[in-house]
Amino acid sequence: MSASPIKWQKSSFSGGGGENCVELAVAEGGVIKVRESDDPSVVVTTSRDKLAAFIAGVKAGEFDHMLS
Repeated sequence: MSASPIKWQKSSFSGGGGENCVELAVAEGGVIKVRESDDPSVVVTTSRDKLAAFIAGVKAGEFDHMLS
């Protein structure tokens, strides 16, 4: 029995032409996978809790200084 293929999800804020795309997927065991669509061979894995903490930090503006 083979594992189900991973279904990647792109943000609606990603560029329409495929640029600036970060994709997420949920793998077996609830592991979260993150990749850039222009280099899909590089995949970062994390947990739901760690991703939630990161997203909370983004929403709170903790990383805004990296955008300017």
